[in-house]
Amino acid sequence: GCPLTPLPPVTIAIRFTYVLQDWQQYSWPQQPPDFDALLGGEVGGVEFGKLPFGACEDPISELHLATTWPHLTEGIVVDNDVYSDLDPLQAPHWSVRVRKAENPQCLLGDFLNEFFKLCCRKESTEEILGRGLTEEEGKENTDLSAALSKLTEPAAAPMSKLSVSSMVHSARKHIRRHRRVDESPLSNDVLNSILLVRHSGYPAPFFIFYESKLAKLSTIGCSFRTLSMCDFGKWSNLFNQLKSAPSDSLTYRLALCVCLVNFYHGGVRALAHLWQEFVLEMRFRWENNHLVYGLASGAPDLRCCLLHQKLQMLNCCIERKRARDESRKASDGGKERDRPLPGGGENGRRSRREGAASPGKSWDSWSDSEDEFFECLSDQEEAAAAKEGEAEKGGAGRAKPPDGRLHPHGTMTLLNPSTEPMYIPVTQEPAPMTEDLLEEQSEVLAKLGTTAEGAHLRARMQSACLLSDMESFKAANPGCSLEDFVRWYSPRDYVEEEVVDEAGAPVLRGELSARMKIPGNMWAEAWDTARSVPARRQKRLFDDTKEAEKVLHYLSVQKPADLTRHLLPCILHAAVLKLKEEESLEDIPSVKKAVQQATSHASKQLRHPNPDHKKLEEVISQLVAVETVIARARSLKAKFGIGKAEAGEDSEDLEKFVISLLEEPEVAVLGAGRGPAGSIIHKLFVSSQRVKRSPLKPMGGGLNVPDFPPPAGREILLRTCVPRPAPYSKALPQRLFCVLLREDFRLAGALSSDTSFF
Repeated sequence: GCPLTPLPPVTIAIRFTYVLQDWQQYSWPQQPPDFDALLGGEVGGVEFGKLPFGACEDPISELHLATTWPHLTEGIVVDNDVYSDLDPLQAPHWSVRVRKAENPQCLLGDFLNEFFKLCCRKESTEEILGRGLTEEEGKENTDLSAALSKLTEPAAAPMSKLSVSSMVHSARKHIRRHRRVDESPLSNDVLNSILLVRHSGYPAPFFIFYESKLAKLSTIGCSFRTLSMCDFGKWSNLFNQLKSAPSDSLTYRLALCVCLVNFYHGGVRALAHLWQEFVLEMRFRWENNHLVYGLASGAPDLRCCLLHQKLQMLNCCIERKRARDESRKASDGGKERDRPLPGGGENGRRSRREGAASPGKSWDSWSDSEDEFFECLSDQEEAAAAKEGEAEKGGAGRAKPPDGRLHPHGTMTLLNPSTEPMYIPVTQEPAPMTEDLLEEQSEVLAKLGTTAEGAHLRARMQSACLLSDMESFKAANPGCSLEDFVRWYSPRDYVEEEVVDEAGAPVLRGELSARMKIPGNMWAEAWDTARSVPARRQKRLFDDTKEAEKVLHYLSVQKPADLTRHLLPCILHAAVLKLKEEESLEDIPSVKKAVQQATSHASKQLRHPNPDHKKLEEVISQLVAVETVIARARSLKAKFGIGKAEAGEDSEDLEKFVISLLEEPEVAVLGAGRGPAGSIIHKLFVSSQRVKRSPLKPMGGGLNVPDFPPPAGREILLRTCVPRPAPYSKALPQRLFCVLLREDFRLAGALSSDTSFF
């Protein structure tokens, strides 16, 4: 007969997938709170000044192990429900993928989202708190006294309704109607822990008013010990990029406390209460000449947020007032400043200042009387100076003695007389301004227009500081000229050249520059107007009393939503620093890039005058995503024992393996079940199996518990080469793919045919 064609060999590839879901034998690596630092022994809270971090649940839900036998021949493998030759430990190839929990709850993300929600609130502080706490307390006695006074007033109501008991009952009912069940959203312990002034070396963990000029980064919730010097310099100046505030500043600490109070201690009512108390503390410090620590000295830093600038402005006002008080005490020689005005007896101002001033409180604290008293003295001085000036011009008087000298200006002398040395005067410092004041000033100057009159008025408005310096210079250098002032104030506008005199000797002669000789020059007009008045007797360029009251009013009218928008840059700044700190411990390349991208995105939005609400929400989502990735990395590292002493030499390979699991969909296990990662995965499955079987089977009974659960899925691939459609056709590859699951199966064939002659 005709010989039969032998069947071609069939190559089999098998892949079993095992699912690990039980992580009970491994504790979740979320650090517990510091119970010693909690306020009032509250469980679950965090320390003030430190943002929480980490996931509240395991962000890794499942681990899928795929064991693969890539080349098997038919007939040598048995696999059924009763027996299987396919041992996962003997598989030549292992690969692992993890299933991540969708949107796990993360602490930092919850803090940011809850704080950001306040931006949409429209209530004012008074509306949130009902009546102000201080107003509520003061109103109680008022309502009761009003009830008694109504009894004596003529009224058309019957006498039964005008009884004492009915009036008192009505007043108390009115009080209860307006009083909340809990008048104080924040307890005194919490308020004292936040607002109570502490000094350096105090054992408390965190507080807003930390009176130490040496800032400690470890006390503000972010440690840079794990960062290199290059990274330290970069991230310590992050406030400039995000327009927030330095991480050792009062504003930064206030933002952290506000965020924590909002989340843990009562939400928006607690926030409004804290802000109300903070504003009262600022007013107390202004009225009692106490500096606000945690703010850099000097003019407001325009690189920071507006709220930080306002607090710096308040500190400038306090510094100016303290300096003025000290100079007055020094000039008076310890005597009382009050004296009767010329022309008679004492007026009401003096008696009020003698009787109403409290101990330890400066006279300047009484702003209602101080401004008037100062201006009265200023007017008298102006009149006296004007008379002296007229006398000097008429030749009937004598030159005033020099006053307000700081020190000689090198070897320079006045032009006339040439032997008199030139002295640098004591001048007033220019008025500091915040960015909103600068914007207002720019708008006012722009509205003057481009006409000659507008330009002249604009120049006069901008020359207040110049006029003050001219008056100080005249007081320090009697008999000086405009040329002398220009030589000191603007040397480039005094041109000197060497000429030969009548005797043939070379001499230096100078004259004003061309722009100084223009008719109607503002410098010349200001010089003619300027009087000889030292800086201490001039009208203040910077009215610290007025500016301080403006700042305090600005702070008091801020709604919780406004406060949230002011402090949002600081909160995002703190969140970025926290992520950078946590990332430096894990060293994940993708996280480094994500933090930089989120920081760049936040910088673009926060530098805009009116940031887009939705784009800021995207920034927060980016930061939360970074926190989730770090939490997943820590979960995997805890499960694979990375960071423990017994990890040994394989720790680096395991770290690379974990990072690959985070960034790649599936990762091959080096050495399969015999490698370091494979051994740990095997132990995970063994522990999980024992936990599952322990409640069902007695211990010590000698029962064999399999190391792996039944496969969750079986994938079988059959490959061969068969001539189709005829026996004499070219042999072409044929494939059949089969997936067997617990409840269904799928078949997929890839069959090829020779089409050359068919």
